[in-house]
Formats: sequence, C-alpha cells, structure tokens
Amino acid sequence: MNNTPALAAETLADLVRGAADRWADRPALIFDDPKTTLSFADIEAGTNAIANVLADIGVAYGNRVAVMLRNRPEFPLIWLALAKLGAVMVPVNVYYQETDAAFVLSHSGATMIITEGDFVPLATKMRGKVATVQLVVSIENVEESATIKSLAARLPGAPKSVLLQRQIYPETIANIQYTSGTTGKPKGCMLSHKYWCRLGRIVADGPPELSETDVLLTAQPFYYMDPQWNLTGAFQVGATLVVLDRFHPSTFWSKVREYHVSFFYCLGMMPAAMYAMPPSGLDREHEVRAISCSAIPTRLHAALEQRWGVPWYEAFGMTETGGDLRIQPRDHDDTIGKACIGRPYYDREVRVVDSDNQQVPRGTQGEMVLRGVGMMEGYFEDEEATNRAFVGGWFHTGDLVREDEQGRIFYLGRTKDTIRRSGENISAAEVEGVLIEHPDVFAAACVPVPDDLRGEEVKAYVVLREGVPEGWVPPEALSKWCSDRLAYFKVPRFWTFVGDLPRTPSERVAKSVLVEGVTDLRAGAFDSVEGTWR
Repeated sequence: MNNTPALAAETLADLVRGAADRWADRPALIFDDPKTTLSFADIEAGTNAIANVLADIGVAYGNRVAVMLRNRPEFPLIWLALAKLGAVMVPVNVYYQETDAAFVLSHSGATMIITEGDFVPLATKMRGKVATVQLVVSIENVEESATIKSLAARLPGAPKSVLLQRQIYPETIANIQYTSGTTGKPKGCMLSHKYWCRLGRIVADGPPELSETDVLLTAQPFYYMDPQWNLTGAFQVGATLVVLDRFHPSTFWSKVREYHVSFFYCLGMMPAAMYAMPPSGLDREHEVRAISCSAIPTRLHAALEQRWGVPWYEAFGMTETGGDLRIQPRDHDDTIGKACIGRPYYDREVRVVDSDNQQVPRGTQGEMVLRGVGMMEGYFEDEEATNRAFVGGWFHTGDLVREDEQGRIFYLGRTKDTIRRSGENISAAEVEGVLIEHPDVFAAACVPVPDDLRGEEVKAYVVLREGVPEGWVPPEALSKWCSDRLAYFKVPRFWTFVGDLPRTPSERVAKSVLVEGVTDLRAGAFDSVEGTWR
C-alpha cells in the first residue's frame, strides 16, 4: 500500500518545489547514459537557474519553445524551467527531417529551438525557413548557434537559485504536444499544468500504488509523453525515475536489475522484442512489482507473465486525454490475453456509441468516447478539429471497443486512418502527402501491414504520373525521397505500383477495396528491408 501522501500540486512549478521541500536529498532522476543523478533539490535549483537564463535571453510568458534533444538531463530540466516561466514546450522528435520539422515549428509558432550538436544544422536551416524562429540555442558550444551560457555547468551541484516566480495557473499551457492525426498533418495538443499534475496523481495511484521507496524506469524518448508522465508520477510521491538513452531489448532487463526498478511502463514492439531475447536464469531475479503496458500482445500476455513472474497491466491513454483506463488487480486474472483495457479511472467516464453518437448496449461494438477532468485544452490553432473531436462534451477516440456486463472495456480496433508501427502513430495522409510531392508520383495510398515484431508496417500503393515509363522510378528512390523528408519510422517498408486507386463516390481512396480479400499484403510488393520483391 502507498504510505506516501501525494503532493497536492496543481502546477508543475508547485510540484517541483513541493518535492524539493519534502525529499530534498533523495535521488529524483538517474540518467543511465551519461551517468547522472539529480536530487529533488538539484532539480529545483537547476530549473530555477535555467529559467533565469531563458528569461535573460528573451523567453516570455506564453512563448512556444521547441526542444529537440535526446534523453539527457537537460531535457526535463528545460521542460520544467519553461513551465516555471509560463512558457510552452514544443517537443520535436529527433528523427524529424526538413518537412515534418518545419511543419511542427511553423504551426506552433515556435520562437526558439533548443537543441544539441547533431541537430544544430537542421535547426539552423529551420531558422531560415520558419519565420517565427528567431534563435537557435545549443546546450553545447556549437558553431552556428547561441549557447545557454554554459548550461551544463549550471545543473547538478549549482548553488540554489531564486526564480522571480511568474503567475502560473492550473489551466496555463505547459506543452504543445504534436500527435499524428488521422487525416493530414499532426495536431498540436495543448496540455496544461493541471493535465500533467492529474496524470502524475493517477500514475502514483497505480497499480501498483507508488511510494518514495519505488524506482521507476523509462526507456522512451523524452519528446514523447511517457517519460514526462513518469516524471510527474514519481514527483508526486518522492519516487526515483531512471531514464535510459533508449530501448535496447538485449540489455533492458539487466538495467532493471542494476537500478532495482520496481515499476515500468512499455508499449508497442517492446514486449515482443523483450520476449524474443534468449531466456536467462536471471529472468526472475528482479524487484519489479508490476508492469504497465499499452497494447500487450494477446498471444504473449500469459507467456510474458510466466517468464518474468510479474503481472502485466494493460493501460489506455491518449495524448489528447491523458490516462483513461487501466486493468485493476481484481480483473487481472480474468483478462489475461483478452485485449481488455480495463475500467475508467475514478475521474473519467466512458461510453460506447454508434455512428449517431447513441450509446449502444453492453456487448455491442462501437466507438469509445471519453469525458472528465485533466484532458487537453484543445488542438492548437485548430478549432474545427477540436470541435470534431469533442462532440457533446465527449472526446471521440476513434477506437472500436465493446463493454462487458461488468463494465470492462475490450479493444477491437480503430476507426481512424492511422498506422501504428513500433508504438508510433503514423498518419497515412502525411506519408501520402510527401509521396505525391515527388515529381513522378500522381497518387499514393498507405495502409498497415500486420507484423509480429512491430505491430504494423507501412505499405504504399503508388500511381505514377501519366507518361512516366514503368520501372522509371525504383522503390528505393521513393524510399530515399521519404527518408529525406520524414522520420525513419514513417517511411514505407513495402511498395506496390498500381495503375489507379479505387475510389468512393466522393472521390476518396477506397483503401478497404485495396486490401479486401488479400491474405498477405507483402506478396508481390518490394520489401525495403530485404531489398527484394516478395
């Protein structure tokens, strides 16, 4: 049971200050590479110091600041420092290239990019391309960029710095977090201080219930949601968060043992990748009490628990809504391997509705809609999309589910046109948009291909422009075209050239016709990974 009362914080500034007051010298963050440990007091002082520097170089209340960094101590410190100023962090995926990076920077109106050496050239190019970007700041001394006054030297061990606190409210926006939409470009979710504090509280509530004796671990990048809510959850109760540089299946469990981890969250391909590693006599030599996971592979659920001897709890949440549902201990045994995503949290309501937004009887398939506190404030600069998402005060998830007689929700599939590869949500429309920019491509359609390791791979159907000879554009060239413009995980693996695409009466591509009756979507396609036609 949790004997540590959670902090009653409503802003990130209050959360950091309260944790430092209560657990000053306890380790708050441990970075595996480079080896760095920050106490709660270090983080309070360090974020104050960084906030003062950022204020000195012009960051004002409400400014959007892009952060493009790997998993290193500066990332969460800069996020929390911006939050203390009332500024807004815009996390940027480090794998973004010119097209997707330019969109996020331009759409968010980011005035500054904070980055590191490898990404300075791209950021500098963006400064010339995106009108709002006035300054590129590197956390290192890199030519072509400004430097946050030897920022690294002002982190652990810095003398306590006093911040002239700006007025921050629960509803103040802390992040514009971009998530791949189902049509067109990614959408920017406006996430408030209240959103993060509420999410931290429900993480601490469990299962398992967390306390100051717990050690959490995250292997996901800080520009995604997961490390951020892991941090706020740990801060609520004085727990320690271990941050890996990224997910390495071959060494993941050795890190769990090394740091005496008691809880972690994973998603996407991670469970299957762990399980694919050779069994070890050390598999059960750990201190983990529970594992939380989104989209646990149903066929592996029981085997995962048997191998590591610890319960895996399914959880459901979205960038737009935070944490929504979770398997509770009372339901765990009955739902192993059944794609059950649990029951809603105490402050969240769930309904299953039909296409007319009418609630359907239990046991009937429908779309899951959600409402409650601590959701996003809407999509940035997109009132129309916000209104489409929240109909009658309910957020429409685009996920097909059914509810059983006990009120448990079972996941069935998606209504939206996204592809989920290795835990990444990919907008098919975004990839298609890049493809049709190629001078020899007339039209394109992307669909998911089931994959045991990554969940889904991307397949592109391509129609060449009239007059372009067959074979004139090899799939390798289109793959390179995409790689130069999109993050690597968005680049199609499978390629098929077609003379035309089936259409609906409204002239939309009928993707269901493309895949209908096809038992193996890989057959006859070029496989970019294997470098051959299947």
